[in-house]
Order: sequence, then structure tokens, then C-alpha cells
Amino acid sequence: MLSTSLKRTNRVVVSGIQPTGIPHLGNYFGALANWVNLQNNAEPDDVLLYMVVGWHALTLPQVPAELAASRSDMLAVLLAIGLDPKRSIMFHQDNNRDHAELAWIFNCMTSMGMLRRMTTWKSRMAASKNLSDNAQVDEGALNAGLFTYPVLMAADILAYNATHVPVGDDQTQHLELARDLVERFNSTYSPVFTMPGIIKTSSKRVLSLRDPTSKMSKSAPDASSRILLTDLPDTIAAKIRVAVTDSVSGITYDPVARPGTANLLTILGACTEETPEDVALRYANKNHGHLKKDVVEAVAEKLRPAREEFERIRVDKAYLETVAQDGARRAAERSGKTMKMVREAIGLS
Repeated sequence: MLSTSLKRTNRVVVSGIQPTGIPHLGNYFGALANWVNLQNNAEPDDVLLYMVVGWHALTLPQVPAELAASRSDMLAVLLAIGLDPKRSIMFHQDNNRDHAELAWIFNCMTSMGMLRRMTTWKSRMAASKNLSDNAQVDEGALNAGLFTYPVLMAADILAYNATHVPVGDDQTQHLELARDLVERFNSTYSPVFTMPGIIKTSSKRVLSLRDPTSKMSKSAPDASSRILLTDLPDTIAAKIRVAVTDSVSGITYDPVARPGTANLLTILGACTEETPEDVALRYANKNHGHLKKDVVEAVAEKLRPAREEFERIRVDKAYLETVAQDGARRAAERSGKTMKMVREAIGLS
């Protein structure tokens, strides 16, 4: 059972995001907005580390030029949404080799059985082939990096002796692995690692606009299924206009029977900081046309500041490089202390 009762002060919060294209609305409400809230509500002694996890992106095929551009753009997104490089340590994971070294050490302590119990690699393979999350996948196509990437994720967390990790429902299993590795390492060698606790994010599960039985995804073949942080109001309107709903009169929140309608209510509630149930009450006697019109306006206004700031920052390569280098230096200072203790503990010092 994951503990949520760690002390509020002196926290070390760690999280990361893959550089696989411009984030969509699900990424924003599911993770990025929570990062900003954590930063803005942090105590002065809290340490926050947010990384762009380039090595994780390599678990699926990438076009080098596109990955390089996405890597830079993702850092620009983090800055555009309101993360402050003076308050939060922002960096590229692949600029700190301590992650890879610690991942190898943890790989040597992790059984195949433990990794087979991880289910996310199956959903990632399915998503890469545009299949549903529960679809059967050919394990013969599974590469070792994708199979063991939960170990690298554990290294991302434990290299900084994180005390807290913000996670959604689909990441809880990976934090359990990190906690298991803490117990195993500390009992086998010496008590180097802190047991990381969970910050259960109040994330909104945003679904595909075209298939509201699946999560919104950057890899879905239909571009109208997702709203990107860079979409202009006209593009947002066009995508919401074709969003799947139903022919039932009136608006109610019923994720099972009316998933498309429920998805629009979730999106509108996320923009207005209301529950979808409360939003539904306002639209009980209205139709989907009214709802879609208000969703368009709310989403366009919610994304406007970040979109405008992103377009300004993404072309300032010198600034992005400065932020990345400074973040990598500060991150390495912290992870270097951890790795010194690790090497001494296992006899490689």
C-alpha cells in the first residue's frame, strides 16, 4: 500500500514526460497542470525536478530529426505552461548519465517475473499500433528497452532520492516497483534510498474525441481525435464540432452509457475547475450544440496563454539551451551524491 502521509516539508518531487510530439489536452490536464500546481504550492525547502525523458522515447521507433525537435519543443512547453526554471529543476534526462548507470544496477536486481507483471508495456505497444489498450499484442516484437523501461523509471525517481512522485492510475504499478527496489537495495547493501511516496494527482481522464472509449492519444491516426496545446481556436472548434456524442435528448453525465457526452463535460469541467456532474446540471435542458459551443470557448481560452508563450519560447534556442544546461547541472549535483553512495555500497567505488 502506498503511503500518502509523508511530511509536507522538505519534499523532493520528481516527474517526467516523454518528448513525443506536442502534448494534447489529456497530457495537460492529466499531468502538466498538476506540475504547475505542485510548484506554486511548494514550501521553500521543497525540491522539484521535472525532466524530459528522451531515453524512454527510444523504447519505440523514432525519427532522429523529429525526436530532436520534439525534445526541444517539450522543454519549451514546460516553460510555457508556467514552470519556473529558478524554482523547478527542468532538464533533459539524457543529459544525466547517472540515470542509465543506476538503471543497469537495478536491472541486475530485478527479476523477469517482476517485469512481466508490469502491464504498461503492453498498452504502449498497442498504442503504437493504434490498437485499443486491452488488445492482444505480439510479444515477439517486444524490445528489451520497452520491457525494462519501468526499471529506468525507478532510476529516474531514485537517483534523486525522491520523497514524492505525482502519478496517475496507470503509473502506480511503476512506483510500486521503485519501492520494491528501495527495500531490496537497502536490505542487501546499505540504506541509501528514501522510500518514495505517492502524490495522487486529481487528474482528469480525457478521452478521444472520435472514440470516447479510449484515452486521447498522440498516436491515433485521426488528428481530429485530439486537441493539441498549439491548436488555434478555429482548429479546436472544428475538432469539437465532430466529437462523437449521441442522439439522446438533454445533457447528463453518464460515462458508461454516454461516454462522448461525458467526455465533453469532463473537458469543460477541467477548464472551469468544476466536476463534470456539476457542469451537467447546467446543461440538463440544453442540447449538444450548446455544450460543444461552450467547450470550444473554454478550451480555446484555457490554452491561449500557454500556446502564445510556447510559440515565443520555442524559437529562442539560446534560452532553451541555457535552461537545459543549468537544469542538468543542478540535477547532476543531486544525483551525483546518490550515485557516490550507491557505488560505495555495491563495491564499485
